[in-house]
Amino acid sequence: MTDLTGKVALVTGASRGIGKAIALAYGRCGMSVALTYKDAAQPARETVAQIEANGAKAIAIQVDVSDAAGVRNMVDRARDAFGKIDVLVNNAGIGHAKPWQQLAPDDWHTTIATNLTSAFLASQEVAPEMVSRGWGRLIMLSSVAAQTGGVIGPHYAASKAGMIGLAHSYATLLAKTGVTSNAIAPALIETDMVAGNPNIRRDVIPVGRLGGVDEVADIAVLLANNGYMNGQTINVNGGWYMSS
Repeated sequence: MTDLTGKVALVTGASRGIGKAIALAYGRCGMSVALTYKDAAQPARETVAQIEANGAKAIAIQVDVSDAAGVRNMVDRARDAFGKIDVLVNNAGIGHAKPWQQLAPDDWHTTIATNLTSAFLASQEVAPEMVSRGWGRLIMLSSVAAQTGGVIGPHYAASKAGMIGLAHSYATLLAKTGVTSNAIAPALIETDMVAGNPNIRRDVIPVGRLGGVDEVADIAVLLANNGYMNGQTINVNGGWYMSS
């Protein structure tokens, strides 16, 4: 296990929900945290204040993660603030539920760009630096939708399945460099996305309840700590999908 004190994390989409919980957990580990948001400026500032209140350093960066130039600027600002990036958590994403018959090409392209392409863009920006220092963690926030199809739609399921493939590829390519790449696949965590989806039913979860954001954040801390876990998808889903 690794002492995370002094490490630097970049967590996308961290003004609320799972991303916020991960950012706070990293701060409690003594890490400096660059967290990003698109529109929720006030919640992002509040998250920064919470991290700083616990004695860690943090900044908030506004970015549209689907834009390549924006992602480059995001990474540059994080490096300018903290000097490096040790852990990248690709969490930013959207999940607009829609009947499959009504899905249009724009729905597909926007979801893929925001959820999957953004993870590729950010990983490509930070991985070379990690490799050069011989230490790094790439973490993809996927979903049970990648494994079961989920309840949002094929556009979302495909984007999240792509994140697992992305994690596998980096895990293979970077295995001997000190950089690991893994995915987390949560299901029915109590967030705004779940609250706003009328298709969500608690009774599909075997343990009988929704998950908490801190239960996902625990896994993000584990993956940052552990240098031997590589190319894995960690399911945090209350037993909905059971892998062998």
